[in-house]
Amino acid sequence: MDKHTISVLVDNQSGVLVRVASLFSRRGFNIESLAVGATHDKEISRITVLTYCDQRELDQIASQLSKLVCVRAVQVLPPDKSISRELLLIKVKTGSERRTEVMLIATAFRAHILDVARETMTLELTGESSKISALIALMADFGILETMRTGIVALERDAGTIYHTLREE
Repeated sequence: MDKHTISVLVDNQSGVLVRVASLFSRRGFNIESLAVGATHDKEISRITVLTYCDQRELDQIASQLSKLVCVRAVQVLPPDKSISRELLLIKVKTGSERRTEVMLIATAFRAHILDVARETMTLELTGESSKISALIALMADFGILETMRTGIVALERDAGTIYHTLREE
């Protein structure tokens, strides 16, 4: 099983996400990560799905997604030809005695300090999933109070876009 990132352009309408997610569920494929957002065109949203499967299953997923009426384009993003990022918000216990240590780690990761309170600090980090996981692992020593991790968002590198596969309605 390999990790695959699938980018899907869909109609910006209610119920579309449920239809796309149901396709995965009905066929027994797990969604590891899911991110949905508007595009520069208010009528189109982009769904980015991270899943683990073999090539045959990936081809099946892409084919089935393409058949949905609400789907305008499907693109499998190879890791070497795409850029992906994830966002993390993390609140950790700091106390005054450990605040400097957390700040140094945040600086090393290029994380932004969003909030500093008497006993806690909230950080924001954007990056590859491995970078996000590494920061979480380091912050565990301080005591993690809360985390919120978005799904992966991704785009093709260079001049290529998903729009070259766009299905006109």
